[in-house]
Order: sequence, then structure tokens, then C-alpha cells
Amino acid sequence: MTQRPYHIETMISAKAIAARIEDLAKEIRQAYRDTDKIVVVGLLRGSFVFIADLVRELEMNVEVDFLEASSYGSGTESSREVKILKDLRGPIEGRDVLVVEDIVDTGHTLSAVLKLLQSRNPRKLETIALLDKPARREVDLKATWTGFEIPDAFVVGYGIDFAQANRNLPFIGSVVFDDEVPEAGGKA
Repeated sequence: MTQRPYHIETMISAKAIAARIEDLAKEIRQAYRDTDKIVVVGLLRGSFVFIADLVRELEMNVEVDFLEASSYGSGTESSREVKILKDLRGPIEGRDVLVVEDIVDTGHTLSAVLKLLQSRNPRKLETIALLDKPARREVDLKATWTGFEIPDAFVVGYGIDFAQANRNLPFIGSVVFDDEVPEAGGKA
């Protein structure tokens, strides 16, 4: 299948992302001030850039683990069927856990992950999402911390991909398909 041609329009700059992560790290340090160590669980693959930048800003004792869950495959729409592709390496029972997600869209993936992790009896389980797309939410769920609320657009960059491309962009960009022509006098 040939991919439709597209271009990317900058939505959130690298500078804005860095500033927001610095602010989020301060809030997280405050929330976990009475904790010796937190387990930061990155949801692969989209969160890898975000988690790397976030843990460097936390200035606290962290252990990093990863879990890979998918409901997208190579498409642009969620299948709503969440599959765990890679599980945690270590136990989280009785520990303080922060789940790091790239984007909360329908909410199905994060909801399934939280249900799985809650069943493992962590002492505290919080979430942070770089992006939140509330217009698409199908599950009653909100991350504890959110970097940016965005409109219903298909985005890439800063670790987020489209068919495994564009993860390396230092900003968040909106994918615009070249064959989508705006209506005369309307918005794109």
C-alpha cells in the first residue's frame, strides 16, 4: 500500500515542550516529595523522547521501566483493542509509580495499562501525558499531569510516529495530507 503524500505543520515548538517539561517536573517533585524513589514507566514507543527529557528534569531518585501497549498498528485511528507487547521487567507492588504516556486520545490504551498496573498493587499510581486530545475521548480518563491539550489532529514528532516515521522531529507537528483540499472559504 502506498502512503498518501503529506507535510507536517508545527503545532508545538521544541522550546515550548522543554519549558513545559521543566514546569511539570517541578510539580511531580512536589507531589512525590515524601518518596525515596519512584518507578517511572514509559509507554513505548511514543513516550521515549518525553520520558528521557522528563527524568533528567526530575532531580530525584528514579527507576525507569518500560511497557509497550498498542491500539494503533500503522494506521491513524485507534483499533480500541489494546495489546500488551512488552511488559515491565520489575515488580511495582508497594512502590510509587508514574506512568508516562505520549498522547491520550480515545483513552483506551492508558485505561487498559492503568488497570493492569493497578492489579499489581503499587502504593501510588499517577500518570503524565505529554499531549491530551479530549475531543476524541471514549473512556472517562484524565492524566494526573498533562503537557498540552491539543485539538483533534493527527500529530507526529518528539517520539510520536506515523507508520514509524517522524519520531525524530524535535517538535510536535500536525500531519496534513496533501490531497485534502480545504473547502472554499473554509478552514483547513
